[in-house]
Amino acid sequence: MDDEELRSLTHRLAEEAGESAAYRALLATEDDEELAGVLVEHERPLWAREIAAFRLGCAGDRRAFEPLVLLLNHRDPERCVSAAHALTRLADPRTPRAAAALATNPLRTAYALHPVRLLAALHAPESAPALVTTLSRLLGPDEPNWRVALACVEGLGALGDATARPVLEAALPRPRLADAAREALSRLGEG
Repeated sequence: MDDEELRSLTHRLAEEAGESAAYRALLATEDDEELAGVLVEHERPLWAREIAAFRLGCAGDRRAFEPLVLLLNHRDPERCVSAAHALTRLADPRTPRAAAALATNPLRTAYALHPVRLLAALHAPESAPALVTTLSRLLGPDEPNWRVALACVEGLGALGDATARPVLEAALPRPRLADAAREALSRLGEG
């Protein structure tokens, strides 16, 4: 267990789990079936499901996909970070579509930061269109979700997709986005 993200997760969940025997057992087990059982057993606490999903996802076990997507959409940002990390390691082909659905859902915009960052990291065909769609919605004056907009701008720059040029140009007049938009535009391919 030398993975830095796993150490962060275990430290974060230790208090929530009360450092119980069940907590220690989930961290120690090497049995994927035991971990998968945690995902479907009734009345398991969220911390237990998170540990099981994270460990299975990082091991490439696709049974973790749906629980990880639910955690990616959680209101606790730390849970989202851990889920995004595990989803990246899982490399399930459904991940880009799920992240795009979360990022573009106008009812969940306040929780879209980590799905947006995941899309940028995945460099999938769904990534640029989802980021363009989300950013387009967030360019109004006094947008409260400007951090999500900024993540979209940065992600589009990292992707270097020339189809993002119009929305990045539209972001230039926004003070919180201007520098990142200029940087992103400089990284775009020829369009």
